[in-house]
Amino acid sequence: MSSEGPNDVLWLAAKGLLLLYFCSSAYHIRCHAINEYGPIIHEFDPWFNMRATQYLADNGWTEFFHWFDHRSWYPLGRPVGTTIYPGMQITSVCIWKALEWFGISMSLNDVCVYIPTWFGVLATLFLGLLTKECSGSANAGLAAAGVMSIIPAHIMRSVGGGYDNESVAVTAMCSTFFFWVRSLRNENSWLYGAAAGLAYIYMVAAWGGYVFVLNMVGVHTIFLVFLGRHSTKLHRAYTLFYIIGTAGAIQVPVVGWTPLKSLEQLGPFGVLIVLQVMEYCEIQRRKKDLTDQEVGVLRVKVALGTLAAGAAAAFVLLPTGYFGPLSSRVRGLFVQHTKTGNPLVDSVAEHQPARPEAYWHYLHYMCYFSPIGFLMCCFRRTDAKYFLVFYAVIAYFFSLKMVRLIILTGPIASALGGMAIAAIVEGALSQLNPKFVIADEDEDEAPAAASSSKGGSGKGAAPAAGKGGDKKAAGKAGVRSKRRAAPPVFGLPDDPLDLLPEEVKTEWSELYASPFGKTLRFAVSAFVLVAGFFAFRTFSAYSHQMAVGMSNPSIVFRARLQNGQEVLINDYLDAYHWLRNSTPYDSRVMAWWDYGYQISGIADRITIADGNTWNHEHIATLGKCLTSEESKAHAIVRHLADYVLVWTGGGGDDLAKSPHMARIGNSVYSDICPDDPLCRHFGFNKDGSPTPTMAVSLLYKLHAHNQQGPVQVNSTLFKEVFTSRYNMVRIYKVRKVSKKSKKWLADPANRICDAPGSWYCNGQYPPAMAKLIAKRKSFKQLEDFNKEGQTAQDLEYQRKYMQGMNQGPA
Repeated sequence: MSSEGPNDVLWLAAKGLLLLYFCSSAYHIRCHAINEYGPIIHEFDPWFNMRATQYLADNGWTEFFHWFDHRSWYPLGRPVGTTIYPGMQITSVCIWKALEWFGISMSLNDVCVYIPTWFGVLATLFLGLLTKECSGSANAGLAAAGVMSIIPAHIMRSVGGGYDNESVAVTAMCSTFFFWVRSLRNENSWLYGAAAGLAYIYMVAAWGGYVFVLNMVGVHTIFLVFLGRHSTKLHRAYTLFYIIGTAGAIQVPVVGWTPLKSLEQLGPFGVLIVLQVMEYCEIQRRKKDLTDQEVGVLRVKVALGTLAAGAAAAFVLLPTGYFGPLSSRVRGLFVQHTKTGNPLVDSVAEHQPARPEAYWHYLHYMCYFSPIGFLMCCFRRTDAKYFLVFYAVIAYFFSLKMVRLIILTGPIASALGGMAIAAIVEGALSQLNPKFVIADEDEDEAPAAASSSKGGSGKGAAPAAGKGGDKKAAGKAGVRSKRRAAPPVFGLPDDPLDLLPEEVKTEWSELYASPFGKTLRFAVSAFVLVAGFFAFRTFSAYSHQMAVGMSNPSIVFRARLQNGQEVLINDYLDAYHWLRNSTPYDSRVMAWWDYGYQISGIADRITIADGNTWNHEHIATLGKCLTSEESKAHAIVRHLADYVLVWTGGGGDDLAKSPHMARIGNSVYSDICPDDPLCRHFGFNKDGSPTPTMAVSLLYKLHAHNQQGPVQVNSTLFKEVFTSRYNMVRIYKVRKVSKKSKKWLADPANRICDAPGSWYCNGQYPPAMAKLIAKRKSFKQLEDFNKEGQTAQDLEYQRKYMQGMNQGPA
């Protein structure tokens, strides 16, 4: 190996400084919220994550995984230890303790606030490595890291204070994908499959989106087999990845045995079986020196035997309910938004399909550069490049179905865009001066390329190299000469130049070498570099502007009054602080499920429901309370709550959400909107006046009390105790609370444990609510095919619901 020249060292130093700049950008662009509002947790879900992290830090590992929280989902409670993805919490506590061990003083709250910024930097690095591995170009990896550091599609879930699972999970996903493609580099790299499995375990612990990662690797693998690219390295790498990854995944309590039971995760297991069949046949080929025809016959025989065994197992297990159905959220990826059949899922705004402008909003210029990178992956194909192709197609498909999943397009858009940018810049610089560009292929690619060629040295060998740059050029050419051209796939050649007729190539070569061609190349290259510089500045400015907009904590924000004065709106925080400071610790606060995490995390008061949304029937009961006539609602509320909190600030307040409350409630209590699954009569008329059912509802009364004409709550049932400064939040005290029910619910003897002395003890509704609960009908969705007992009424409800959704608003 020759020593590097001074120019090479300078280029490497420049690349290193550029990478440090990108890492710095990734960190600082995510700190807007911290700089503006201080170290505060954002939104809704992050408050639960913070509360869970604090519980882990205070009580330790064992107590955390045996935590049954009776202060949420009252009166039922929630077994947090078995329903949480704990990776982020464990990471935060480990970092906090490590900092403490090194003598660095930093509160746990601040660690949680900064976690998204730190992991944003790590995601940038891993995405750069992934792109470098797939493209074979360090320059492409560097450009991709630059894009990833500031692309809005990643920032949307990784701003400082946005302590949500995705902020860690994107890093885990990028690391898993990097180690996976690294395991396919050459015949000796399959051990990286084990590293991919370990990274995948962390992904599983961090986010429910691990299902995408698992299936992405499985799809890549099975398509490589179908394309005739099966190899021993593929078999070994995938086997290590799947076995290690699955063995670790089932240790995560919330996951358990679902990788071997859930329909959405059984596909990769099937890929594992296919690879074992293929490898067994290849072993027999080598051992018995079988011909291709004999191997084909053997594959058919082994495959048929395996299929028969699998069919027999499925036949035995299917009636037992062993296989879990597709979840409503996954099912929603294959049907139009608001048409999953579940009004609870349909009510979440993040589940709406992505519109075309959303891609420009979150990807900006990468909408132009990514398709170029995609086309580059279609030529000079490798196992790793195929991964980017499949990732792009799958991520785009699912993001079209659900706007929240645009987060998955951030890494792939950065990778493909980085490849295109690097190729364009390299080409332009080489036209200005060939010394501006140095070869950046991995040196250990050469053995892999050599091993793939049919012959050794011979006619295809590179000519003897001279000194300096000629020697490098010859070496580079030598590597390329050893690369065997891949056969066409779907009629597409491996080399893009093969698409051109020979006469066109000849004419182009002559024009390229002519004086006019040289002048034109110089002018175009200079223009491209200047335009690229300004494009980068525009993209960077746009990303920072987007980052500022995404950094709004929502719980505190800036707004302008009608007189133009800018003010800090902290109504929500004030309301939660009022609850914390002005109500007893055992106070129960009823509010729509959206605000449950904030109430429990900030106010530290008992909540009825929150964003976990695990119990459809319980949320429906909450919906019935809020949408029923005031006195009827009070008859239920008095057994469950001491206070009722409503958002009243307009926009996305509780009145805007009220149709969803009614629909969800009606899916279980059909008397809310008789014979009308969409509850079209619960809302407002065209003139803005409430419909009769809306006008008498508890929610409307609490919202409009003493503010809209003569509307008032019944003062014998509810008492207004707090209205925030800008009328964003109102809190009412429930009068005539049933002390008997509250005492009964507080008695641990009235909880149902799964075993004597167990920590897993579900709460129950108080006896006074028995008649209401008896009328409740469990909600069954169309995809719940493992549940027996679906009645004609269930099917008729689904039919009318779907029919109404297809027709749109009345």
